[in-house]
Amino acid sequence: MSSIFVFPGQGSQSVGMGRELYENNAAARAVFDEVDDALNQKLSDIIFNGPMDELTLTANVQPAIMAVSIAMLRASGAAITPYVAGHSLGEYTALCAAGALTLADTARLLRARGNAMQSAVPVGDGLTAVILGLDIETVRTICSENDCDVANDNSPGQVVISGPRDAVENAMAAAKSAGAKRAMPLALSVPVHCRMQAPAADQMRAALEGIEIKTPQSPLISNKTAAAMTDPDEIKEALIYQLTHGVRWRESVLAMPSLGITETIEIGPGSVLTGLTPRICSELNAKKLEI
Repeated sequence: MSSIFVFPGQGSQSVGMGRELYENNAAARAVFDEVDDALNQKLSDIIFNGPMDELTLTANVQPAIMAVSIAMLRASGAAITPYVAGHSLGEYTALCAAGALTLADTARLLRARGNAMQSAVPVGDGLTAVILGLDIETVRTICSENDCDVANDNSPGQVVISGPRDAVENAMAAAKSAGAKRAMPLALSVPVHCRMQAPAADQMRAALEGIEIKTPQSPLISNKTAAAMTDPDEIKEALIYQLTHGVRWRESVLAMPSLGITETIEIGPGSVLTGLTPRICSELNAKKLEI
């Protein structure tokens, strides 16, 4: 049996996540302390105590989810798996876990990413929504006809779309007319993985210029290609690319058995990816990391 560590993205957060680990495990405590130092902010206090509206700010929640995920990994003492993968910001966590990025650099990059995404689009101008019950090709056609983008191809029948508010609202109506079970906005402060994030991509290119990305100990199954990636320059380009293009999670999971992977182990708050895996590929056993 060959396993892969998978790391969640935004939406998995909750106030108090990781607090018990911080209080009871020295390796986990060191992760939170290092992230606080790297950001020159007591982010751990917001993670453990809230308030929720402050935790969910894009610039806070991205390094927060990463910190909890890495704390869980290091507290477990588990050896890195032959491959790693992450959903959206989870790619940064995966690269940190595989030794391609230092923990401090990962925290600073995710703070920069969150700030860049927030500043790229004036509040209220964009919208992100989930479409349930339609196949990816139908949703792609609807997005093309309404000038918005597929943000996440999560699983069969679950696709997230993003873009200008009016365009996404029109696409939601079109999806319902096409037979979608549900089409509803998501509580995100910014439109994600769409063309509106082009200014953020430019900012992240600048932020990544000063960061060393090493060859990961385990290949990353990329959100960009849904295939294994190890070259640091290709990884850097993929991290920039994912800001303006959709996350190919369904395809990434479908590719895993061909790499000899039989089991996904989700590391981080929540269990979103563990829930998606069996819907995508019945060959894979999906579970959460046990600490």
